[in-house]
Amino acid sequence: MELLEQLILAPVAAGVVGLIVAALFYVRIKGLEEGNETMQRIAGYIREGAMAFLVAEYKVLGGYAILVFGALAATLGVMSGVWFLAGAFLSLLAGFIGMKAATLANVRTAHAASSGSKADALVTALDGGAVMGLCVAALSLIGLYGVYVTYQGSAELGTMLHSFAVGASSIALFARIGGGIYTKAADVGADIAGKVLENIPEDDPRNPGVVADNVGDNVGDVAGMGADIYESLVAAIVATMAIGLTAEADVINQLMTDSSLSGEIARSTAVALPLILAGLGLVVSIAGIFVTRMMKNSAPASVLRMAMVLPPLIMVGVTAAILPMLHVGQSVTVALAGGAIGGALIGLLTEYYTGHYKPVKLVAEAAITGAGTNVIRGMAVGMESVFVCLLLIAGVGLLADSAMGDLGMYGIGLAAVGMLSGTAIVMTVDAYGPVADNAGGIAEMSGLDPAVREITDELDAVGNTTAAIGKGFAIGSATLTVVALFSAYALEVQHARGEGGKVLELSLTEPKILIGLLIGAVLPFIVGASTMTAVGKAAGAIVKEIGRQFDTIPGLREGKADPQPAAIVSIATTAALTQMILPGVVAVAGPVIIGYTMGAAALAGALAGALAVGASLSLFMANAGGAWDNAKKYIEKGGLPGHPKKSDAHKAAVTGDTVGDPFKDTSGPGVSILIKVMSVVSLLIAPLIANV
Repeated sequence: MELLEQLILAPVAAGVVGLIVAALFYVRIKGLEEGNETMQRIAGYIREGAMAFLVAEYKVLGGYAILVFGALAATLGVMSGVWFLAGAFLSLLAGFIGMKAATLANVRTAHAASSGSKADALVTALDGGAVMGLCVAALSLIGLYGVYVTYQGSAELGTMLHSFAVGASSIALFARIGGGIYTKAADVGADIAGKVLENIPEDDPRNPGVVADNVGDNVGDVAGMGADIYESLVAAIVATMAIGLTAEADVINQLMTDSSLSGEIARSTAVALPLILAGLGLVVSIAGIFVTRMMKNSAPASVLRMAMVLPPLIMVGVTAAILPMLHVGQSVTVALAGGAIGGALIGLLTEYYTGHYKPVKLVAEAAITGAGTNVIRGMAVGMESVFVCLLLIAGVGLLADSAMGDLGMYGIGLAAVGMLSGTAIVMTVDAYGPVADNAGGIAEMSGLDPAVREITDELDAVGNTTAAIGKGFAIGSATLTVVALFSAYALEVQHARGEGGKVLELSLTEPKILIGLLIGAVLPFIVGASTMTAVGKAAGAIVKEIGRQFDTIPGLREGKADPQPAAIVSIATTAALTQMILPGVVAVAGPVIIGYTMGAAALAGALAGALAVGASLSLFMANAGGAWDNAKKYIEKGGLPGHPKKSDAHKAAVTGDTVGDPFKDTSGPGVSILIKVMSVVSLLIAPLIANV
């Protein structure tokens, strides 16, 4: 027990160290040279646009948070509302700090590339991403540790953990969908207006949409993705802790190898273990970040692939060494290893389906016969990837369940924690991508030597692949997490009903279960449709505005006048803030309405339907979008002899990429978060609807 009390300090200690390292990276980035005056001016536009969007978004989210705080205070107590606010605030704080670092690192990465040093440019982009990665992992662990220590041994611990998780989840939904709408509306609009209508290169300084596009990379792929991963880590830990709190005593006792350590010690160990393992995972990730920086002279692709694969393996070894000291069986190591290694394999599978391998080459070749065949082939690749990835996730769940016996659902929760134990380094590599992308845009708009763009393009190409891997990782971990949350919800309902209460029967012969299943199955399509529509409308408005500027600003086409990017930023911001409301309402209010009108069993059916359809749909969208994107880039790099850039095949691939952009960066991630938010909200309200 003494060792457990010491190890429970690991999350907060690792969190503090993580924030210190993040601060050191931030200071280092800020001290680097920014380049010439033109580079600084363009970077200033991007930074101002990104922070303006974040401030506007946070104002909307502040109003939402106040409403939910009032509802929670009235139903579950004031402290429930307070911990909800804490979960939300830490998510927003991580996004704000990460955004600041990314918008400082982009121009400095471009300047490092201008000196001819690919290694320095790589490290600068990585450091910019590391600030976000470390803040996401550190702040989530510090927040959860605060809840645990405050309510340890109290009957209120579960409710407060769930409240914290709802704060993290709902903010992640709005941040990811809002940022996704912004970034893809700007990206698609700028691409159509520039490449198709005006026939000018990507990132051409004459295009007023380019600055908004670069802003979008930050608000969607840095702040939005950070909120997504933050929420996944919180939800995985909370789900596993909730199972440890509510499972039957004779089941929990099986966790310990020493039968004399049953009862309260076994329960305390089961609740604290996921938090401890996540803390150790952050320590391993910090070490991994420094090792990655030391490999800066290696090929960027190899460096970043190693950064994502090596830490999970180290984490398994650390876990195996520590568990015997806690008198916990090595079956936990098996479950954790399944999640950690499964996460790495999902990343590699995603790279195969979205990188420059056979599936993407086939998508590129399909563009030779037109945009229609390119789109069809990309959809087929996305569907095939779902089959392989979900089979792998199911295998991870089956392994964890088999290893843990009667504690199978607890094992699945630990597998999700294992998959997310490397959150800091995964987010570092993911946030690296937008920094490198922005660096290339700044180099192009500043008129730097083409050799500079060659360096940034190589870094950006690797970043595109790691971004696709990050999305696969996020969706895979979300699926495992929701399985654990589903079990936690069922246990919470049964716990609220008491020993003599009616058993929660989850039978498919029960009409309400089937009706709930169907309702849950359609909700991902509502979110997907609304976000795709939002991107399409906003992109159309941006295309019109860019066309207006080219037609009405004298000398703009000739490069003798400056565009007006502020107008594009305004259109994208307005679209994002207004169109993110419907998906948010569906995710947060949906479970409440179903639970209070149809009962706990129907809500369980809805969660199952949303999980099955949502996991499949989000993986399909993310991987199909990634395949279309890299098929276009494959053609641009000369992958199809006789079909160079600006050929008919390339134009067809651009059409596929235009479809894929909102698939992979808006709708796919939005659906993935939907199923997590629904599950976390359901877990919170379970005691209130247990007898409905």
